[in-house]
Amino acid sequence: MSSHLTRIARAAIAAALMLLTLSGLAVAGVVRSTSQSHAATPGGASPDRPPDRPSSGGRLVVAVALGASGTVGSDALAPFEVFASSPAFSVYTVAASAAPAPVDGGPAIVPTYTFADVAAGRATRPDVVVVPAVDDPDGEAEAPLRAWVVEQSQRGARILSVCAGARLLAATGLLEGRTATSHWSRISALTEQHPETRWVDGERYVDDGSITTTAGITSGIPGALHLVDQLAGTPEAVRVGRLVHYPNWSPTASTTIPVQSLTAADLPVALDLAVPWFRPTLGLALADGVSELDVASAFEVYSNSYAARAIAIATGSTVTTRHGVVLAAHPLADAPPLDRVVVPATSDGTAGGTQIRGWAAQQGLPVDALRGPGGDAGFDGGLEYLAATAGRATAVSAAKMIDYPTDTLELAEGTAGLRVPLLVVLGLLLAGAVGFVPTLVRRSVRRSAEPPATRPPRPRPPAVGRPSTTRPPADVVVPS
Repeated sequence: MSSHLTRIARAAIAAALMLLTLSGLAVAGVVRSTSQSHAATPGGASPDRPPDRPSSGGRLVVAVALGASGTVGSDALAPFEVFASSPAFSVYTVAASAAPAPVDGGPAIVPTYTFADVAAGRATRPDVVVVPAVDDPDGEAEAPLRAWVVEQSQRGARILSVCAGARLLAATGLLEGRTATSHWSRISALTEQHPETRWVDGERYVDDGSITTTAGITSGIPGALHLVDQLAGTPEAVRVGRLVHYPNWSPTASTTIPVQSLTAADLPVALDLAVPWFRPTLGLALADGVSELDVASAFEVYSNSYAARAIAIATGSTVTTRHGVVLAAHPLADAPPLDRVVVPATSDGTAGGTQIRGWAAQQGLPVDALRGPGGDAGFDGGLEYLAATAGRATAVSAAKMIDYPTDTLELAEGTAGLRVPLLVVLGLLLAGAVGFVPTLVRRSVRRSAEPPATRPPRPRPPAVGRPSTTRPPADVVVPS
């Protein structure tokens, strides 16, 4: 092989090693980030089940289903608050098991009822079933959920799937021959996997008969408001819409939304996903009476931006939200190490919120109110706070991931900090060092293969103060 080709081969090997190193670091980072997405029931505890009652005595019954493999919290909690904010509806959570249902990036939810409770008549059969995204919609763990949703649909219940909840509906066959939508990142795969359904992008929600499917995550809010409009009337939908503060919503507003895709602008979130080391841990202070939307937004913005890890903390092991959802939390005595405490708006000022603030002061932890510059709560406040603490680009990208409109938000140009840039530089240096290893090995092998240098022996100098014993050659005349 010529020297030119040899140099090219060596450069290619070095580049490949560097690329493999960077890829390995990125994969390890993504695995670590996703492994932190489920907040297990703290300490392995099994919180008491909530009282066997829905949110109110409304004539229209809504069941928010929870998965066994992991549920996207906002997909469940946001529609829950929308329906529960109207006295026309009674709302409860339901799951295959009475055990706390794991939630992606947030506190586990203790279901009000089980599927068996509904079958036995201990819970009223629902008029509406909310189907959130679950982690394994096709898997065996969700077989009971799929069967239960099909049963309720066959009994005449309206179905509202939120975000990638459409994947579970597609797996049941309920979407065969229908038009549906889902999170913008899922449309392409769903089109390929379920060609029997007409998948559309760029719509906030899609109605097809008794089934309504929505776009990403927070689109469950206008999707639920749409059903309130249909089932309880436009005036009630308008009233609830004002309560939940969804931007620019009205019953007559267009459902068309921008078609999204990943772009270079999403790089900050991608880097936070791939570089989780030394990520700050936030204690999200939950108190009884906190709104479901405040809980959903607080955890959703961080589980989709990866700017920090969010942990639910409370004065006890459970918290009951404004409309009766029971959440599992870390009691203050068992709270993990935290970098900061953040208090959602509807927790602040309550007895529990005040107690958590006092505890944080004793621990020397800074405390922030989870609000935007204008004092907004919910998703507005969560995204505005994220912009102020992690940078506007991160907040805009996170809003895109959760399909939340940003045109009315005050997103400050916050500082993202040096954690990610420094870790990226360290990763590049490590990759460069790994790529240089073959060069070091070649040099070491070459040195070991070279014969020792042959040099004439150096004459030994005469000892100081002693006559030399070296005799001159015979043909040399020594002067007398």
